[in-house]
Amino acid sequence: MKKFALTGYPLGHSLSPFIHKQLFKAAGIEADYSLMEIPPESLSAEFEGLKQLCGFNVTIPHKVNIIPLLDELDGRAALFGAVNTVKVDENGRTKGFNTDCDGFLNALKAADISLAGRVLLCGSGGAARMFAFEAASAGCDLTVAVRKTGLPTAQKVALEIKSKLGKAVETAALDEIKGGFDLIINATPVGMYPNADACVIGREIIERSGAVFDAVYNPSETLLVKYAKEAGIKYSNGLPMLVWQAAVAEEIWNGVSFSAEDIEPVLALTEKEL
Repeated sequence: MKKFALTGYPLGHSLSPFIHKQLFKAAGIEADYSLMEIPPESLSAEFEGLKQLCGFNVTIPHKVNIIPLLDELDGRAALFGAVNTVKVDENGRTKGFNTDCDGFLNALKAADISLAGRVLLCGSGGAARMFAFEAASAGCDLTVAVRKTGLPTAQKVALEIKSKLGKAVETAALDEIKGGFDLIINATPVGMYPNADACVIGREIIERSGAVFDAVYNPSETLLVKYAKEAGIKYSNGLPMLVWQAAVAEEIWNGVSFSAEDIEPVLALTEKEL
């Protein structure tokens, strides 16, 4: 039986084993998926154990720190400077990928949301880096908005995008944002359970915008999504992205292919499980 896992720290309750179990079933693959909680200071020492698997997913705080341990990087993972999927070949060589971007783009497509025009990205952490690079690569007019204390990190991301892609990115404090946008992306934990009564950006800005993507999926309807729904604009929470990034990881590991029709029942079961 093929063995796969998710590594990170702390992991707590993760939907990943459930999602991958459904995807293995859909693809007719006999495989096992477990959680391997590894603290940051033990990552190097535990890496040989991870290499005994056929592949593994990587989450916070290892997405960047795993890179020096890998033999090879896919182009997107190298561009973002972050890895969430690792394939281990029969010779024990490891290659890092980023399937979060595929999850994001497939989630937008499912919600009929275009990655174009004026984009407001809230946050500058690990997930935000990927959203920022994808938006800049698509030619969007991107503003990265953060709390005032996070401005140095946001400016660092903007400089990196400028040096790698030659695309200028604006940075701003969240409380200074005005007007409307074609798309608002929330890459912060604001609105996540149990603090579900918070919204990362003012309602009046949401109502002047064209679409909303919230990376938060618990609860399924955050205040950001609720305000978008009430304003009659397009929206998506983060659950389709979570399921799709897992599906693309399995495509890399097992050489299978998933269609939108294959993913729909998996998404429905995951929503029920959540």
